[in-house]
Amino acid sequence: MRILLDTHVLLWWLNDDAALSGEFRAAIGDPRNGVWVSAISFAEISIKQSVDKLDAPFISDDLIAEQGMSQLPFGVAHARKVRELPLHHRDPFDRMLIAQAIEEDLLFATVDERASRYDVRRL
Repeated sequence: MRILLDTHVLLWWLNDDAALSGEFRAAIGDPRNGVWVSAISFAEISIKQSVDKLDAPFISDDLIAEQGMSQLPFGVAHARKVRELPLHHRDPFDRMLIAQAIEEDLLFATVDERASRYDVRRL
């Protein structure tokens, strides 16, 4: 499997949060699966930290690499895909992550039910 983590799933994984289901834990932890973290998640975390909406440690490149995960940059093709998406979801971070998952043909690991309104494969 090739998986793109939603930001909350990433944070739950890194914090070993009980909110993360066994299915997600198994998929993310399976070394046969490719797991990606988007640059969008880094931006979302940084913005929410800067306005005191999130209390979380800084997530570094090294930490992501130590977890066996890859970084996914946000590019022009992803931006085009965002423009094509219907406006089912108003959160710009989620829309960008969904666009990346669709464009890169990745399973989107999220518990956000609003993502099901899009033609995105979900974990």
